[in-house]
Amino acid sequence: MKLYMKAFSFLFTLSVLAIGVKTYAQDFKPGHFPDRVILTWAGDPATSQTVNWRTDTTIKASKAQVKAEDSNPALEQSITSYDAISTLLGSGNNYEIASYHHVTFTNLKPATVYAYRVGSGEHWSEWFQFTTASVKNKPFSFIYLGDAQNDIRSKWSRVIRKAFSHQPDARFIIHAGDLINRSNNDQEWGEWHYGGGFINGMIPSIPSPGNHEYVRDDKRKLILDPHWGVQYTFAGNGPKGLEESVYYIDYQDMRIISLDSQMIILDEASAKAEYEWLEKVLKENTKLWTVITFHHPIFSTAKSRDNKEFRDRFKPLFDKYHIDLVLQGHDHTYSRGQNLPRGLSGREISGPVYLVSVAGPKMYKVDGAKWMDVSIENTQLFQVIHIDGANLKFEAYKTSGELFDAFSLKKTDRNSAAAFTERNAAENP
Repeated sequence: MKLYMKAFSFLFTLSVLAIGVKTYAQDFKPGHFPDRVILTWAGDPATSQTVNWRTDTTIKASKAQVKAEDSNPALEQSITSYDAISTLLGSGNNYEIASYHHVTFTNLKPATVYAYRVGSGEHWSEWFQFTTASVKNKPFSFIYLGDAQNDIRSKWSRVIRKAFSHQPDARFIIHAGDLINRSNNDQEWGEWHYGGGFINGMIPSIPSPGNHEYVRDDKRKLILDPHWGVQYTFAGNGPKGLEESVYYIDYQDMRIISLDSQMIILDEASAKAEYEWLEKVLKENTKLWTVITFHHPIFSTAKSRDNKEFRDRFKPLFDKYHIDLVLQGHDHTYSRGQNLPRGLSGREISGPVYLVSVAGPKMYKVDGAKWMDVSIENTQLFQVIHIDGANLKFEAYKTSGELFDAFSLKKTDRNSAAAFTERNAAENP
C-alpha cells in the first residue's frame, strides 16, 4: 500500500509539473468594452487630441467624451461628446473581425489637463487624462524606445512601464519601428497594447513602422500591417500613398518627422517620394529643434547591415537642414555617434546625433562600429529627452533605472548645428 501511495504521489507530482510548465497565450479577443485605447495626433497638439480604441462588432456606434479636468468626480456633467469614425478590420491569422474607432477632440485649450473616456451605452472605458501642448515654449520631456518585437508581453512591458515611472509627465513616446515581430498578427498587437496599458491612453504615441510591420503579397508588393492604419490616426500630411506611415508633428518649438525606411530601402518610387516630401517639410520648417525618426539606421552597428544607398541619399538633407537627433532602431543594440561629414578618417563634432536603441529582449552584437562614440550590447534601454528653450538633454537608461549615456545640445538658431556637450553618465543628472 505504501509503495502504491508513493507511486501515485510521484505520478501526481509529475502531472502537476507538466501542467505548470505548459504556457497559454493570453486571450486578446475584442469585447463590448473598449480596449487598446491609445492617443495619437491628427491635429495641433495644443488644441486637439486624437484617441483610438477597439471593440467587437456588436458595438455599431461608439463615442468619446471629454472635459477640462476640474478634479470633481461628477465627470459625466458638462462634457462634450464626439461620434467616432469606425472601421472594421477583417479576420486574418486566426483573429476575429473587430471594430476600430477614433475621434479627434478639437477646440481644446493649450496647456490644459483634460479627462476623457470612450465607449457607448453601458460599455465605457475608465476616464483617462491627457495634457495639451503649450503655445509658448515651456519645458517638456518625451520618451524614445527602440524595437519591442519579441516577448512583448513578458519582457518589453517592463521597459515602457519603467520609462513611464521615470518620466510620468512625458508628452509623447516615439517608437522606432518593429513594434511587433510578425505583420498582421493580432496576438502580438494585443501584447503590445497590453504592455503599454493605460500609458498609451495618457501619453500620445509617435510610431514609425519597421520591416516587421510589413509583408509582401502574392505579387511581391510590400503591404503595411492593416492594424497600423486603424489603431494609429495621424494628420495625413505625408506623401501620397504613404500617409499612414510618413508624417510630421509640430510640438511647441520642435518638429518631429517620421519616415518609412522599409519603403525607402525596398521601393525606389517611395524613396523618391519620401525624399522630395522631406526636403519640402524641412525647407518650410520654422521650429528651432528638429527630430527625425525611422527604423533602419543611417549608420549601422554591424558591417553586414549597412544601408549605404539610404545614407547617401538622405544624409545630405539631414546635414543641410541641421537635424538635431536621428532616432532609430533595427540593430538591437545601443549606439550613439556624431555626424561624419568628412568620413570616418576626419570626424567632426557637428550636425545630427545618430542614435540606435532597443527596448525588447532580442539582441545583436556590435560589429565594426567605428562611427560610434558609445555603445552597449545585450541591454534593454529607454531614453528620455528634455527640451527647455535652447537646451536639449538626452539620457539613456538601462531598464534597471541606471543612467548609461547622456549628452546635451544647445541651439539658438535653427539654421545652424547645435553645440554638443558630452555628459558624465556616472553623475546623477
